[in-house]
Amino acid sequence: MINKVFLLFIAFAALQPASADSFVVGDVEASRGHQASGYLVVPPAVDDGTKIPITIVHGADDGPVLALIAGTHGYEYPGITALQRVRKSLDPREVSGTIIMVHIANLPSFLGRTIYRSPVDGKNLNRMYPGDPNGSLSQRIAHLVTSEIMDRADYLIDLHAGDGNEALRPFVYMPVTGETELDEASKGLAMAFGLDHIVVDKAPLRSREDSVYTDQTALVRGIPAITTETGQMGLNDDYWVDMATDGIFNVLRHLDMIPGDEKLNEGVTWLTDYEVIKSPHTGIFRAEIRDGYHIAKGGKLGVLLDFFGDEIEEIRAPFAGVVNYVIATPPVSEGEPLAMISQIQAQYR
Repeated sequence: MINKVFLLFIAFAALQPASADSFVVGDVEASRGHQASGYLVVPPAVDDGTKIPITIVHGADDGPVLALIAGTHGYEYPGITALQRVRKSLDPREVSGTIIMVHIANLPSFLGRTIYRSPVDGKNLNRMYPGDPNGSLSQRIAHLVTSEIMDRADYLIDLHAGDGNEALRPFVYMPVTGETELDEASKGLAMAFGLDHIVVDKAPLRSREDSVYTDQTALVRGIPAITTETGQMGLNDDYWVDMATDGIFNVLRHLDMIPGDEKLNEGVTWLTDYEVIKSPHTGIFRAEIRDGYHIAKGGKLGVLLDFFGDEIEEIRAPFAGVVNYVIATPPVSEGEPLAMISQIQAQYR
């Protein structure tokens, strides 16, 4: 009887974390008051595998778990560099709670310098959630991020920037769910990040099985989440990196995860009822407006040309609003974005 009890104890212990005070993601383990870095491995299946570089900062004191995801689109660099700076600046002994940093979610896209889509399977990672463990590479990455990162988080920020073809005016993208407590928590993240344009998405919340986007995948799990956009045209200047880094540290203060007072965000312009204007043709786009500009209904965004330089069609704004981003490089394919416009909202309740 004693031997059976002992064996049961050993079997039970083998299922537990190496230490009650450690935080484990995949093969990466950080003990309390320390940080650890390593890789989540996405094995090959129907196509090539990859790895995802992550860091766990496991604070000395209890607190929430914040997931910070960068590099969903591999050509969007400021969030990637910002997380490197955060990793080097944080002292885990002064942190309350745990921070999980996904340094580059889409390493194949990063190494291939591709916009929007993976060079392996041609898919947009930020349209693949919650993923599929048996699917193509982007689907398997999404599944691993969902199961290993999101399902352990209390809050989530998806760090983006203007892709290599996008001239973008910085903004926070904040979906709302209709659940007051969840929406207020997401609003707190959005305000704390410190950008003065916040786009409120009032579209119905997607299902858990077809969440599609990173932030929606968190929200359907009851996790407050936002997407941030800092930077443009694939640039990695200090101006954009500092913007993302400062936003992250202010969120950490907002959540009482590090010492210091949260810097209040005053003068926010609330935007809503946005529309992504897509190209009706394949050809060349010549933008005639800048990111961040106000445009009237019917105002000219730009002109579509054929490959000989002859005009195909003028692209005009469907309503008055602010240009969140505009495509600033010539080539476009039918169905691809040309610009995003949002309407100004007097206030957000």
